[in-house]
Amino acid sequence: MTVKNLAACALALLTVGVSLQAQAHRAWMLPSATVLSGDEAWVTVDGAISNSVFYFEHHPLRLDQLEVRSPSGKSVEAQNQAQGMYRSVFDVELVEDGTYTLEIHNNGVFARYKLDGETKRWRGTFDEIDEIPDGVDDLSMSETDRRIQVFVTKGAPTPGTFKVRGEGLEMQPITHPNDLFAGEAAQFRFLLDGKAAAGLEVTVIRDGIRYRDQVNEQVLKTNEDGVVEILWDEPGMYWLEAESELDSKKLEDASRHVGYSATLEVLPL
Repeated sequence: MTVKNLAACALALLTVGVSLQAQAHRAWMLPSATVLSGDEAWVTVDGAISNSVFYFEHHPLRLDQLEVRSPSGKSVEAQNQAQGMYRSVFDVELVEDGTYTLEIHNNGVFARYKLDGETKRWRGTFDEIDEIPDGVDDLSMSETDRRIQVFVTKGAPTPGTFKVRGEGLEMQPITHPNDLFAGEAAQFRFLLDGKAAAGLEVTVIRDGIRYRDQVNEQVLKTNEDGVVEILWDEPGMYWLEAESELDSKKLEDASRHVGYSATLEVLPL
């Protein structure tokens, strides 16, 4: 079964609700520290998908597409990878001085269909789309592109690891993400397929939802240059997310969901 054949089947069946439901949970990585020093520096990172933020209660984060880039752009091994019931974990040794980018980028297809009266869900790459059986009912598909990032610095912050790929939703720091302090504002530029993402909604949530009555999220919008300014009220770990929906580039008459999230640490001034 080809991409075009499947897309044709999905023409009248695709619904926005299916895709939004698929992305209802929050995916995140949480580093043990974001700024380190010394000759032997390691960071350990938890990864999970959950209803809350930084609280393990739903599903471990898949690490198949994990990439770690050193300050000079070299690929760094994510060591001691393991997966439990609710979280995944890995370690990174920081040999070079400067800022590292830890990233998971997933690009593929989400499909839902009925087979023998039973509703099925499928996720995979475009190369794996033939895994969807022929002759299914109520087929709907959408393209997904989602990026999760964490930034960790050994010594002084550096900008060399911030590479724009021109694909999907990306964050281009104006303020260095490892130089954030309570009471100060930070600016980040968002790009969609390499171009300024104007009018993009950006949500910021501080850690500790479980221990307060309100989520207390900040919901902001980027300006015409794709820039958003965030004022950090308190120190702590923050989860930042932005997402958008547009037409698919690879599936005819289907939607494309792009998303970006990052974990940022804000220090006391």
